[in-house]
Amino acid sequence: MIESAGLFVIFHDEHLLIVQKPPGLLSVPGRLPENRDCVVSRLQEAYPDALTVHRLDQVTSGLMLFARGKDMQRALAMQFERRQVCKRYVAIVQGRVDGTAGEIALPLICDWPNRPKQKVDFEIGKPALTRWRLLAYGFGAGGPDVSRLELEPVTGRSHQLRLHLASIGHPIVGDTLYGAAPAGRVCLHASRLSFAHPADGRAASFESPPPF
Repeated sequence: MIESAGLFVIFHDEHLLIVQKPPGLLSVPGRLPENRDCVVSRLQEAYPDALTVHRLDQVTSGLMLFARGKDMQRALAMQFERRQVCKRYVAIVQGRVDGTAGEIALPLICDWPNRPKQKVDFEIGKPALTRWRLLAYGFGAGGPDVSRLELEPVTGRSHQLRLHLASIGHPIVGDTLYGAAPAGRVCLHASRLSFAHPADGRAASFESPPPF
């Protein structure tokens, strides 16, 4: 395992890298000079051929997949495009969610006057689907009135999990952008990635327990 200021490389071979991202770190550089520090720039110090395949929000922690070289980037990007990559997240949300599992299907689009915030828009929003499963009620300092969920983003829209949960009245703990009370962090963690290794097609799966 290789560490760089809270960023962990938990697997690497000549084709790809699996990284555990800390909360608060950008996935890719922002436009402003003060936002140049990010996961991919740190990775490229040790792995100059590391290329982005997907992103996590700055507030989100957990597993990210990076390609090594353009050929691997194309192959992995195609798996994401075809929804062949299995992604799971764990979140703690405000309130007690009714039921044990369900789906949220609400079309999303950027709220341009308030970007990077997104919004639900039934006229021009892009289709978005999130599946959720209840893991437990109540957790630690959150007290009894929170719910721990496993989430599957079937689509991959910006802020999808955060906005979908807020839209049903259960914002993710700490996610003040979408109406949650302040907390030490946004309690959203990318906990599992499964895909076909682009070099030989073998099944690859990685897990990361949430730090909350």
